[in-house]
Amino acid sequence: MFDLISDNMLVALIAGAGGILLGLAARLGRFCTLGAIEDYLYGDNDTRLRMWGVAIGVSIFGSFLASQLGYFGLSDASYLSQSLNIGASVIGGLIFGYGMALAGNCGFGALARLGGGDLRSLLIVLVMGLSALFVLSGPLGYANSVIFPRSADLLSVPSIAHGIHAITGISVSVIGIVIGLGVIILSLATRRNGVIAPAVLWGGIVGLAIVSGWIGTDFVARNGFDATPIVSHTFSAPIGASMLYAMTASGTAITFGVGSVVGVLLGSFVGSLIKGHFKWEACEDPRELRRQIVGAALMGAGAVIALGCSIGQGLSAMSVLAYGAPITLAAIFAGAYVGLKQLIEGFIPVPDDSDPSI
Repeated sequence: MFDLISDNMLVALIAGAGGILLGLAARLGRFCTLGAIEDYLYGDNDTRLRMWGVAIGVSIFGSFLASQLGYFGLSDASYLSQSLNIGASVIGGLIFGYGMALAGNCGFGALARLGGGDLRSLLIVLVMGLSALFVLSGPLGYANSVIFPRSADLLSVPSIAHGIHAITGISVSVIGIVIGLGVIILSLATRRNGVIAPAVLWGGIVGLAIVSGWIGTDFVARNGFDATPIVSHTFSAPIGASMLYAMTASGTAITFGVGSVVGVLLGSFVGSLIKGHFKWEACEDPRELRRQIVGAALMGAGAVIALGCSIGQGLSAMSVLAYGAPITLAAIFAGAYVGLKQLIEGFIPVPDDSDPSI
């Protein structure tokens, strides 16, 4: 296989397959981070929030089961090689969550909407990608590394499961599998709404898409010829990387992130056709456009600071029980809560249309 296709291209194809599943889940299953939070807070409906829980549980269970079976070297996962910076996780998560509320979607959600013909999301994707590059490797790259240093790990064990193992002696894989099952059971427990089979199905598919990224990149790393990082899906810096690749493909190698972005666009496009929802849409309100631009810029910056977005930290990092994942996810939810409260309940006055500066 490796004689017929390069390692980079194979990794991109693996990412694209997982991205297609994610795109279909967004369009057919209505899997959406902000939508889940908004439904829970203002719609008295926890179905999509529990769908998120199923996705987290399945991703944890699947990742640690794959590790137990030898298909995934858990300690090689990208998120477990990153040192913990609680301040970065909290601040980056809050910024991302607030920006997500202003923009009306996270980076993954914007890609899914773009696949359905929403040109407003094209702007969100472009601004978020540029903002991520600006903070990651652009003019603010040095400031980011100084303010949020990652040089020294604060903990001697790489994940929550490893920490519990150090105390109890129980196998790391067994701990992860049990935690994953526990999250799934809690997510399926009857609360405000009964268990809805499609939500469970699509939540499970999202979780499996995350696991496929770990297993696929691990396979290429073990059997290929090039040094391949062990990664899974995230949609912050990869959006910026996809923009760069679109402009410099003849001189650069394709990556997992690029394949993931393309896969989500393709999957959401197919999903919108299946549902009959594909429709070209554009923004007609300058104030809405301004809000979305600001939100997208905040999301790009926040994701880089927190080392991941709602998908990267909330699912990929959570699937390997990285210490920063629950902290970042909680901060993202808190930031989204503040943003939604501002937009829906209006504790900040809405600008007057007659104001000539608007």
